[in-house]
Amino acid sequence: MWLLMDSQNARPSFEIHIVSSIDSPEFTQLTHALTRSQLIALDAEWKPLRTPDQHSSFPRVSLLQIACQFYSEHRNDSVVFLLDLLSVPLSSVWDLLRDVFVSPHVLKLGFRFKQDLVYLSTTFSSYGGGLSGLDRIEPFMDITSIYNHLQYKQKGRKLHKQSKSLAAICSEVLGFSLSKELQCSDWSFRPLTEEQIAYAAMDAHCLLEIFNVFYSKVLKGDVLRNVSAVPSTEMNIGLKVILEKQDAHEKILRTKVSEASNIIRATASDFPQSMANIRGNCSASSSINCMHMDEDLQKIVKSYGEKIMLKESDKKPRTSKRKGKRSSTMKVVCSEKKIVCVEDWQGPPPWDSSFGGDGCPKFLCDVMVEGLAKHLRCVGIDAAVPFSKKPDSRELIDQACKEKRVLLTRDAKLLRHEYLLCNQIYRVKSLLKNEQLLEVIETFNLKISEDQLMSRCTKCNGRFIQKSLTTEEAVQAAKGFQKIPSCLFDRNLEFWQCMDCHQLYWEGIQYRNAIQKFIDVCKLND
Repeated sequence: MWLLMDSQNARPSFEIHIVSSIDSPEFTQLTHALTRSQLIALDAEWKPLRTPDQHSSFPRVSLLQIACQFYSEHRNDSVVFLLDLLSVPLSSVWDLLRDVFVSPHVLKLGFRFKQDLVYLSTTFSSYGGGLSGLDRIEPFMDITSIYNHLQYKQKGRKLHKQSKSLAAICSEVLGFSLSKELQCSDWSFRPLTEEQIAYAAMDAHCLLEIFNVFYSKVLKGDVLRNVSAVPSTEMNIGLKVILEKQDAHEKILRTKVSEASNIIRATASDFPQSMANIRGNCSASSSINCMHMDEDLQKIVKSYGEKIMLKESDKKPRTSKRKGKRSSTMKVVCSEKKIVCVEDWQGPPPWDSSFGGDGCPKFLCDVMVEGLAKHLRCVGIDAAVPFSKKPDSRELIDQACKEKRVLLTRDAKLLRHEYLLCNQIYRVKSLLKNEQLLEVIETFNLKISEDQLMSRCTKCNGRFIQKSLTTEEAVQAAKGFQKIPSCLFDRNLEFWQCMDCHQLYWEGIQYRNAIQKFIDVCKLND
């Protein structure tokens, strides 16, 4: 068992159980949890297809996340199960999942889950043994629809289609940023990393959090017995603290593993009574329908519930109607001028002195690698971002050419343009920012020294004024656009100001932590 921990008070925010065997205690807990849950959130992960025939078949689902919510008198609690579909025989869980998916007493949540259901269905139907696919889910609510109602229903506006990402919805509704860096990682590899476990659990659990906000707002005029008894701002506050105060996967990875007996003793006073009731009052052979849906939840289902029904055409991979479609894998041939662009760096870079450059490495990072841009700035490398928020391909390439930069991206489609020179673009292969930074340093043979660290403005890429400012000078310079905490006034600190955006920085704890982080990442002590 895993616990997602609040780093400030070491209380478990919610449990994570990895189910990899039908003979395991975790599988028994999953079965029992599903008999007592009126609300579950679903998500699925699979290994991305990167082969040329990726449109000829669907990927096999490797992991199914099931977040279960239990209601008690004073609070709502949840637990997340990660069902390993590569280890558990599919025939042993088909009946269980089918019953849950169609149970009228369990409301299912998902984010654009139809695609996940298609992949789940084909995963089970291709298993053999006469298993049919999982073709129906009801009652169901999509988080996109919930977000639409939260944004427009109460304002009297007509609902219209929204295309916001789950990360954007989390940021707007829950007030924290949900990192999606591991979305395209290899989910077929075992064992899963700690980062993958935390990421997968969080993806499902945040759906419950969003629904709880919706639940309390829709029924705020009623006398609520369960979720709305607790203000939405106080629900699972430990989770929000973790996500707001730490960065990327590090902000959710304070997981600890210990023996079950130790965990029970450590969390006896806080652990949801509902889980104890599940283990004590429901037998392993209980049906999914052993608990009827709460009356208030029924109102939600009646007013907003949907269903997903797959057709046979949904389960057939769609092939492109374009003739002569070009491959977007490792090599792209541009037919008109016979230019061959490959993903490996071709060099020399445009800043090379032999090309009239100044010898200083310069990069342009598109929206897919914005985090890499900040990391490059932290180690003193000039890393710009596009002028506009949604630039087209030609704008990106023109900016890179004009400023003698190498365009960094993860978009393979950019490699197709016949007017693009091979030394103008590099496709970053790594997914995590630290690994991307190391990849760029090694690929372009960049020289990083400790003196360079934190020498550029992470906000705008500008350089700092050479002379440091005193506290009095910094206070005067900050007037009108930046507030300096009063606790810094008596520390005799040095302040530094960006020449371009005038942002002020000082050598506090965050500065020292950042310096040490990039010393370790860049291996400057080796």
